[in-house]
Amino acid sequence: MTHQVETQWMGKMQFNALVNGHTIIMDAPERVGGEDNGPIPKPFVLSALTGCTGMDVVAILRKNNHPVDDFSMRVVGEISRQPPIEYVAIHLSYDFKGSEENKEAALDAVSTSQEKICGVSHMLKKILPLTWEVNYNGVQLFNNTPESIAIPA
Repeated sequence: MTHQVETQWMGKMQFNALVNGHTIIMDAPERVGGEDNGPIPKPFVLSALTGCTGMDVVAILRKNNHPVDDFSMRVVGEISRQPPIEYVAIHLSYDFKGSEENKEAALDAVSTSQEKICGVSHMLKKILPLTWEVNYNGVQLFNNTPESIAIPA
């Protein structure tokens, strides 16, 4: 099995990628010759990460009948200061709201995704530090970030 993406240059700095029949527009800001018709490419790596692990978490919670009222993620990718500009560390925050009886299930779902299922996380962990935290109803349940790493707010 493979994944295939077709990407077409649209002029200036814009590229349109066809992903499973869906068009994704990538462009650069005007200051570097683009028209800002879409995001730059690098953050799509972060989007892939949140989509992958988020779908895992929702599937696990549904399968085990542990609904939550709200679920969101925020991911911060720290970039290098010198070229090639690349991510050097990633931190992911999982934020849940719901019944207190489901908080352990939410924590377990995140752990399962991060440790056993999410292929994007698995790939990224091979090349850089990927840390995460889990918050439930505003209370932090887990954070594996070493104190030596500063997490931007």
